[in-house]
Amino acid sequence: MADVTICECFARDGLQHEEQFVPTATKLGLLGAFAAAGFTRIEATSYSNPARVPAFADASELLARLPRTEGVAYKATCPNPRAVQRALADLDAGRGAEELSLLVSATESHTERNLRTTRDRQWANVAEMIELAGGRFRLVGVVSVAFGCPFEGAVDPGSVAEDVARFRDLGADLVTVGDTVGVANPRSVKALFDRLGDAPAVAHFHNTRGAALANCVAALDAGCRHFDSAFGGVGGHPAQITYGQGMTGNACTEDLVELFESMGVDTGLDRDAVAAASRECERALGRELHSLVARAGEVAHA
Repeated sequence: MADVTICECFARDGLQHEEQFVPTATKLGLLGAFAAAGFTRIEATSYSNPARVPAFADASELLARLPRTEGVAYKATCPNPRAVQRALADLDAGRGAEELSLLVSATESHTERNLRTTRDRQWANVAEMIELAGGRFRLVGVVSVAFGCPFEGAVDPGSVAEDVARFRDLGADLVTVGDTVGVANPRSVKALFDRLGDAPAVAHFHNTRGAALANCVAALDAGCRHFDSAFGGVGGHPAQITYGQGMTGNACTEDLVELFESMGVDTGLDRDAVAAASRECERALGRELHSLVARAGEVAHA
């Protein structure tokens, strides 16, 4: 067993930031490369309204055509009950995801901008979504803007801990703690993850201000063993829904894997295959991405 599990988020959180639609065949090739590298959790797509987030208009087709690999769970994001109904229809058709992400935001303002509802209504949506899912998926709760909101500023960590506990009480198997606009620092990360105790939390950091890798280490030191990242450090908010400033991308997968492995933390990943997948991601987007390891190369570790 690996010491940590890294969920590769390029195909969903990463691509939602792209203004040009990435062809389904290209996405399928990338997802196959991620599975070949040893990722056991891969965020594949979203059941978002395609009118609002056209990057995932092909969600059902993508899942239908995915080559299935034993031991690999593909995840789809569901912002509302209609999305779960679509996920169930795909599952009944034999082409569904193994995991679903269910979203809340830690603040009212971000809830309104990102989900077009209120926190109370979104929590009611989450309860309905979990009931609809009927135990047929692994459920991953997501608390966005957990360390700070672009509209309201600082977020009370006690409120975030309550949101994590609420997800767990409703039946979520994992709960992602998201630094959506990259305002966390190692001290605030350690304080929050210490507060969460033994809750099965996922650390999801954006590198907007250059602290994502340091924050991952702080979460690791606080006992976290699940991490989200995206090849090339891509991603952020959907291209059609602008908030936050600067380069809003995720913690960079290549750099996170290199850092953990250099620390003696086993990621369970094939580093040569990770490097190959990194090159595939750059080819898919037609530009050099933000991985430092992709430029400097890996270090041989004992």
